[in-house]
Amino acid sequence: MKIEDFIAALEEEFDDIEQGTLKAGSDFRESLEWNSINALLFIALCDAEYDVMMSADDIDKAVTIQDLFDTIETKMKG
Repeated sequence: MKIEDFIAALEEEFDDIEQGTLKAGSDFRESLEWNSINALLFIALCDAEYDVMMSADDIDKAVTIQDLFDTIETKMKG
């Protein structure tokens, strides 16, 4: 998996994000207008696309898109 593909999936999942605006260093809470609904959408995306269950703790520890990506990759490797 590449960070670019992950970013593209996020931009596609969240309708209010303009394609090409997210970067690996973006603060996802600001970029995705983070709220409980978007958290659930993100958790569902991780489960459906990457077969990874993200916990609230995993998300709380992350600051950037890169942090989320790294957590998902770590969980994929088992």
